[in-house]
Amino acid sequence: MKSSLLISFEGIDGSGKSTQAILLKQKLEASGFHVLMCREPGGTPVSEGVRNLLLDPSLEIGPFAELLLFSAARAELVRTVIQPALAEGTIVILDRFYDSTVAYQGAGRRLADRDWLNDFNQRVTSGLQPDKTFLIRVSTETAADRMKEQPLDRMELTGREFFERVVDAYDAISREYPDRVVSLDGTLAKEKIHDIVWHHVSRLLPDDGTAFRSASNAIADTGGS
Repeated sequence: MKSSLLISFEGIDGSGKSTQAILLKQKLEASGFHVLMCREPGGTPVSEGVRNLLLDPSLEIGPFAELLLFSAARAELVRTVIQPALAEGTIVILDRFYDSTVAYQGAGRRLADRDWLNDFNQRVTSGLQPDKTFLIRVSTETAADRMKEQPLDRMELTGREFFERVVDAYDAISREYPDRVVSLDGTLAKEKIHDIVWHHVSRLLPDDGTAFRSASNAIADTGGS
């Protein structure tokens, strides 16, 4: 079945967002839907190259350069992967999207005011917005405990105060966009979180298996911003 939807998962590293993205992909595919899952940054040769730069712990990258690199990877992913997939009636699941830039670079790096950054993000994505975003919330202490046995990348090595600002920014995003963002307790069992995610996603799906075009993603077809 074809159903054009864009669904994003957000949260700090160690929140379990990637696990939930995978579980949703599996559920949708088992239900007969065409699904594509992408991670950010990544998903294209250019974007994967940018990812390697951004996460390399041996490199020092300035805050504004970091924002531009993340955004360049996103613009390439939208143009070459996401928009074509949506046009074909595919459900696209994103492990991070522009909310990460607002939280990490905007708040974490204290880089730009929200109005400027929101306008910039809309230009980067050609106006494309998720139909639903799932914010998986955990404390910085819980995230650090979950990741203590893993090698850390350049972003993960940033200090605790940075991640506290990121968490606060994500909470602000969920309050600002209550219709789009679903905030979930990341300390719940992964099966319980998945059940809640599926409850929300299933309400966006067509009942008869016919092609479905979401209102927000109609912008992507025209290249509007």
